[in-house]
Amino acid sequence: MKTTLSAFALIASLTTAPAAFAGERTITLAVDNMTCASCPYIVRTSMAAVPGVSNVAVSFKAKTATVTFDDAKTTSDAIAAASMNAGYPAHLREGS
Repeated sequence: MKTTLSAFALIASLTTAPAAFAGERTITLAVDNMTCASCPYIVRTSMAAVPGVSNVAVSFKAKTATVTFDDAKTTSDAIAAASMNAGYPAHLREGS
């Protein structure tokens, strides 16, 4: 009985381990091609549409987007791709 419970506990911990490492992340992306006042809105809405993204703050002046997302649901590459698809190439800023 003890062996069965121990084996079950081990299997349960191994199957839930990836979820334990997933969580909320915040990154800053440098965004190219923002030239007018409506560009930040387009960048924000394209990034916010990615499943798992919870917050996007875009700075026209700094040409950056700070994005908070659930890394179990999406990646920084997927967020950058959404911006690229809207016409605004984005890449991780140094130190993010």
